[in-house]
Order: sequence, then C-alpha cells, then structure tokens
Amino acid sequence: MEIPVIDLSQLEGENRSKTMALLHEACEKWGFFQVENHGLEKKLMDKVKQLVNAHYEENLKESFYESETAKGLVNKCDVDWESSFFIWHRPASNINDIHNLSENLRQIMDEYITQLIQLAEKLSQLMSENLGLDRDCIKKTFSGAKGPSVGTKVAKYPECPRPELVRGLREHTDAGGIILLLQDERVPGLEFLKDGEWIKIPPSKNNTIFVNTGDQLEVLSNGRYKSTLHRVMAGKEGSRLSIATFYNPAGDAIISSAPEFSYPQNYKFQDYLKLYATTKFSDKGPRFEAMKKIADGHGSLGV
Repeated sequence: MEIPVIDLSQLEGENRSKTMALLHEACEKWGFFQVENHGLEKKLMDKVKQLVNAHYEENLKESFYESETAKGLVNKCDVDWESSFFIWHRPASNINDIHNLSENLRQIMDEYITQLIQLAEKLSQLMSENLGLDRDCIKKTFSGAKGPSVGTKVAKYPECPRPELVRGLREHTDAGGIILLLQDERVPGLEFLKDGEWIKIPPSKNNTIFVNTGDQLEVLSNGRYKSTLHRVMAGKEGSRLSIATFYNPAGDAIISSAPEFSYPQNYKFQDYLKLYATTKFSDKGPRFEAMKKIADGHGSLGV
C-alpha cells in the first residue's frame, strides 16, 4: 500500500486542482502523508538530525540504558522504549532552559522551526480550502491570545534487546492539529493503522517531511479528517530518530467544529489535554463524548 505523496511544487501550475484533490484524499482517507518540495532547506534538515544524534550519544544514551525502563525489561510491559525531550517554540520558547543542548543545536533548531512553521501554516490553509472553509480558518481556530502553539518532541528509539516485550511508543492518536515529522533515513519502526491493517512507514528519503493529523483537526472538520492510530515498534538493530513538531491550538484556544459542522463545541484545548493525559493510549471516541458533555455543562474532567 503506497503512502500518499504531496508535491507542493505542483500547486503553482496547471496541476493545482489535482494536487489539492490528492491532499484532500490523503487527509480524508489516510490521516497521514508525505510532503516533498516543501521549501525547507535540505542542509538545515540534515544538520538538525546530525546535531540531535550527537546530543543523544553524548548526553542521553548512557542514562537511558541505566534507567528502570531498560533494566526492568524482563516481562511484557506498558512502557515506551524511548529517550525523549520536548522543546516549546511558540508562543514562548524554552530551548535555552534545556540541559546540555549545544549552542549550535539551539540555533539550528530555531532556524529549522521558523521554516517548518511556514510549511505548517501553508498546509493549514490548503486543508481549510479543501474543507470549504475560510483559508485561515484552522490558524484562527488554533490561535489563542498569542497565536497557535508549536512544540517539538525530540526522540530516539534505542536498540532493544527484547523488542517482543515492549513498544517504542504505544498505540495512540495525537491530541493536537498538524504534526510534521523529520525522521530517520535508515531505521524503520513507525506504523499507522489503515483499514484494520498496520502500515509500515519507511524511513524518509529525498528530503521528505511526513505529516499526520491530530484529534483537533478531526473535531474542526466534523470527522472528515480523522486522526489515525499509530505506534513505534522497538527493534534490535539501529537507533531510530524522530523529530516531531506539533502545530497545535494554543491552550486558551476555543475548539469547536466549524460553524458549518457539528462535533464537540466550545471547549478549551487545555481542558482536552488534561483528559488526553490520562487517556492517551485509549480509544479517542470516549474522549470526544466526554468533551461534548463538559462543553454542554453535563460533565467534568473528574468524571
């Protein structure tokens, strides 16, 4: 099964309608796709991966294998075989507060994120257009007092001696909006569920960015653009790199399906995140139902 590839360079010519249709189908029937000719500099992408890999080797690898997760891998367990940290970029950055990041990595990451946000906003405009909404609808909906929220989960999935006992990352959908992944060029492991079958996502080639849609786009689109279950498999060979940037609603953004639709209405994204924190690895359906009740005044986050 071939994963959809969206060539953004085709938007400027006679193939625009065809490219928009391909994007719409990818969002509607897959929930994930690859993007090429996206405008990000290849040298910058390569440098980010190089510096993150070096940071892991120098600062995180030893402590991971000394952790309780690694030492306690005897029986099958509900933990994630990953070493990760999170960087906030917008509306405020915490990159200078993260221990042991080199100045070079901080600078390169900031340059990369500036370009990546431009791509995220372009995709949000194209998705809004495909849904028949105002071109800036998704961005406006995601914006709180200071604009959308943008953060990056930087993860390594180390070699695992007993991959049959653990996942790199357990099955889940993403809470937010548009997720843009810069991933490993050699080591596989990412899988997405489509039509009851787990699809293996190959390592990225030719400077592509892998994109998937989260729960809030499902709400905004009234279920047309569904968030998709995915996972990372642990493996014996190779340490997989994943740099996933989340273009999300701000915590104070009020989320509703667009006025033309009817899904959960008028809840704060930060309230959804509180519920997501305790139900991330569970089915998303009950989360949506709970948010409907909360928004209607018939439930609470404690229920």
